[in-house]
Amino acid sequence: MSYGPFQGNHYGAPPTQQEFGGPQQFQQGPPQFQQWPAQFQPQAQQWGPPQGHPIFPSLGYDPNMIANGDASRDANALRTAMKGFGTDERTLITVLTKPDPLQMALLRNTYNSIHRRDLLSDIKSETSGSFRDGLMSLVRGPLAQDTYNINQAIQGIGTKESLLNDVLIGRTNADMRAIKQAYYNEYHKTMESDIRGDLSMKTEKLFDMLVAATRAEESTPVIPHEVDKHVGDLYAATIGRTHGADEITVCSILTSRSDGQIRVIAQQFEMRYNTTLVKAIEKRFDGHMEDVLVLLIKRACDPAMTDAEQLESAMSGVGTKDSLLIQRIVRIHWNRQHLDQVKRAYQHRYKKDLISRVKGEIRDKYYEALMVACLT
Repeated sequence: MSYGPFQGNHYGAPPTQQEFGGPQQFQQGPPQFQQWPAQFQPQAQQWGPPQGHPIFPSLGYDPNMIANGDASRDANALRTAMKGFGTDERTLITVLTKPDPLQMALLRNTYNSIHRRDLLSDIKSETSGSFRDGLMSLVRGPLAQDTYNINQAIQGIGTKESLLNDVLIGRTNADMRAIKQAYYNEYHKTMESDIRGDLSMKTEKLFDMLVAATRAEESTPVIPHEVDKHVGDLYAATIGRTHGADEITVCSILTSRSDGQIRVIAQQFEMRYNTTLVKAIEKRFDGHMEDVLVLLIKRACDPAMTDAEQLESAMSGVGTKDSLLIQRIVRIHWNRQHLDQVKRAYQHRYKKDLISRVKGEIRDKYYEALMVACLT
């Protein structure tokens, strides 16, 4: 496939602190799209004035960005692997774990155009189980997979909270706007209204803040006196009280600050009160709200270690949580630089190799081979 050399993207969870600039092998759409697309335009800040220069959407989150190249060879290889009697699973793995998000969109569109078929539908009919789920997660690409996961998280009885948290916590404003627009395009309902209908009142308000896409941008400077105030306010709202918590204060601060600002706030909190901000949250919150706030802090402070811990969480205990493991591995796979950091963090924390751990956990050989390929 003549996609050109791989360029590391800035997709991950949480998003990296760098701005995304279009690599040379990619081109923007018509001149009128060189400015911010309407769905990515910064909106009015609800919890303080807008600050910092907005960063661009992550790779795969701007519908006007396309990949150059010819994907026909790989499109034909995929069709050959699935037509006739039996399926060539190894070819599916080899072809579908190579592209970055834009290249995957090119491959998917090329396959659909050349063969007058739908690649997702063909994979769904020709494969099964967790292997199928992993392949389809790759083919959708990160943006469509995010919207799919959100919809899956709120389907049926109860909310699949971990899945919802994985997608929405710690996202940049640009990526959050892209997710909301894509969700509306796919399901013809707003993401916010669907999520609200599935959460308790307190957690609903927290998610309203999370998905508003009005947090400080990463370019926003860290101002010492503001940090001091936030640290004091967070203490007073948590362990500085005799009981309970001032939920609005805690949620407002943590959902409106950038990752860089949260890191400094957490550092200063520990220095001043000799305990971590995470421990303070854990003492005064519980349930889903506690999980959200803790993950928000951890993703800001150490994204690689947080993802390493989440991968282990999906594999530990009785049985493997396959749906979580698949979406977490595929999400990390899109950002090769972050993937390398996660593997090092995993080795550091658990004193074992991540790929070996995955191999030892999965029994289906093709599902195992797919996950290993994503991590390699």
